Amino acid sequence: MKPTVAPYGSWRSPITADMVARGGVLPYEPHVAGEAAYWVELRPAESGRNVVVRADAGSSPIDITPAGFDARTRVHEYGGGAYTVHDGTVFFTNFVDQRLYRHELGSTPVPITPEPPTPASLRYADMRSSPDGRFIVCVRERHEGAEIPTNELVVLAADGSVEPWMVAAGRDFYAFPRVSADGRRVAWLEWDMPRMPWDGTELKVAELRDDGTFGEPHLVAGGSTESIFQPDWSPDGVLHFVSDRTGWWNLYRETEDGAKNLTPVAAEFGVPMWEFGYSAYAFLGDGRIACLYRRDGIHHLAMLDPANSELLDLDLPYSCYEPPYVVASGTRLVFVSGGPATPAQIVSLDFVTRSVEVLRESRELDVDAGYFSVPRAIEFPADGGLTAHAWFYAPANPGFASPAGERPPLVVMSHGGPTAEATPEFSLHKQFFTSRGFAVVDVNYGGSTGYGRGYRERLNGRWGVVDVSDCISAARYLVGKDEADPGRLIITGGSAGGYTTVCALTWHDDFAAGASYFGIADLEPFATFTHKFELKYTDNLVGPWPEAADLWRARSPIYSFDMLSCPIIILQGLEDEIVPPAQAEIMVRALEANGLAYAYLAFEGEQHGFRKAENIQRALEAEVSFYAQILGFELAGDIEPVEIRNR
Repeated sequence: MKPTVAPYGSWRSPITADMVARGGVLPYEPHVAGEAAYWVELRPAESGRNVVVRADAGSSPIDITPAGFDARTRVHEYGGGAYTVHDGTVFFTNFVDQRLYRHELGSTPVPITPEPPTPASLRYADMRSSPDGRFIVCVRERHEGAEIPTNELVVLAADGSVEPWMVAAGRDFYAFPRVSADGRRVAWLEWDMPRMPWDGTELKVAELRDDGTFGEPHLVAGGSTESIFQPDWSPDGVLHFVSDRTGWWNLYRETEDGAKNLTPVAAEFGVPMWEFGYSAYAFLGDGRIACLYRRDGIHHLAMLDPANSELLDLDLPYSCYEPPYVVASGTRLVFVSGGPATPAQIVSLDFVTRSVEVLRESRELDVDAGYFSVPRAIEFPADGGLTAHAWFYAPANPGFASPAGERPPLVVMSHGGPTAEATPEFSLHKQFFTSRGFAVVDVNYGGSTGYGRGYRERLNGRWGVVDVSDCISAARYLVGKDEADPGRLIITGGSAGGYTTVCALTWHDDFAAGASYFGIADLEPFATFTHKFELKYTDNLVGPWPEAADLWRARSPIYSFDMLSCPIIILQGLEDEIVPPAQAEIMVRALEANGLAYAYLAFEGEQHGFRKAENIQRALEAEVSFYAQILGFELAGDIEPVEIRNR
């Protein structure tokens, strides 16, 4: 059938906002024990509830977490590492009260930590069981009246018979407590502000005594300028860890002569630890190590022979492993994977039978593949003679074609973090736009992960400058390639990406519109009012507070909103503890005072990142409606419009 000729942006698409919001689940953080695999699913259709799921060999997955429970922790606010498994017993943190629960299959979960003095004031994450099942070692975060919470390592009886006892304290943060297979040693990470875990951490090891207490710890690796990631013990008791001491996160093995680099290549075997629970490598029973790594923006799953450092990529139909989750038991791997046309999946790979089994697909799509835009990697010139990276998605819709000579509107996406990474992972959110005739570029600006420590540190001291410049350079590059209309450039982002968006719209005139999801407009409140994990992060990104107070103010676009000349839509969760609603509200007041066109949507019950399907749908429809009204084209389909103020 001959395609209908219609302007870009007005194409009718079967990919609806409702499909984006409700069409699936997000599977993450697998565990494996013998023949059983476990993972967690984030379910937008269940008000964003997180459910532990189990799949036995040859059986369909079953929900473990019963209704009324939500396996999610608030440690560091970003969470992760909310559960562990030992001999079929699941231990998980329940979101509402943040207590740690013991859950025997088929029974009701039972709390094994005490009722906190105030609701949710004692929070648990990153837990691991001792091999004999008597103890749980985990991170605890105490919110007990002090302005800044206290983080520590604790041990507790797995049956809940004894209250948790503290085994390591005094540092600002702890992560990755991992017990050796013989139960005699424990390794963990610790670090202090203003460093973030990707700046510098220390790896400590101590004896784990029979009574669950620690011996005197000793430093193995790390420091203020070396980031250690994912310490773990091989089955024969050898400590492994990832370090970026060479400028790349490589995998090391501790030996009598010191740490040996098993992967001396320009590739990343680690990621910024925004959440607990990441696992970028795992030990197989034959001594090999399964490794997830990134090189030049491309993801790989490989087998490493530690005897000779031979790294062999597996020939699998996946090209994205984000975030890194790979676990092993014997000859079996379980991991999270996907690709440009493959939504995230939980996959089991058995090296004996050579079978690959998809245990769970995040969504089943009844949409013709012709509506999916396959991204391509691009490199483009950045300021200072440097090169930056991005993924470009051209418009794709088999039922429509554009008028001759028209170029599409371009949505520039700036990711959060800002140390996150734009990947080619399948995203219905992006396809929602490309199938309507928008082009999309997802930018890995300077500061992003996947290109080494040097690339990641481009942003230090220059947040609001390098990221903005690279997003603008990506747009200009695509305009120069006739891939985008220079008069219809849009920028959007969430959290740190929202800050990049607001900066770009305030101090530059390249864009016709923008969208800020829980973005930042005024940096100064973050010197004293944000969650502990990022309390000093801006010191690295901008300058030390209060010495650099003038620079903080100069990099805060709210004080230059009189320079903002294009419309913006602001979307905010009202329970956001990371970027509080006050940030959105000061932008709205300034927009009103200056008479600038804007839309503002605030969502009850949402935190940092929207989890409820109805809110995800409303936000997406409002965003595309805003663009259509500003750029002057009619949207196809039943999309609820958004009201634009001061227009």
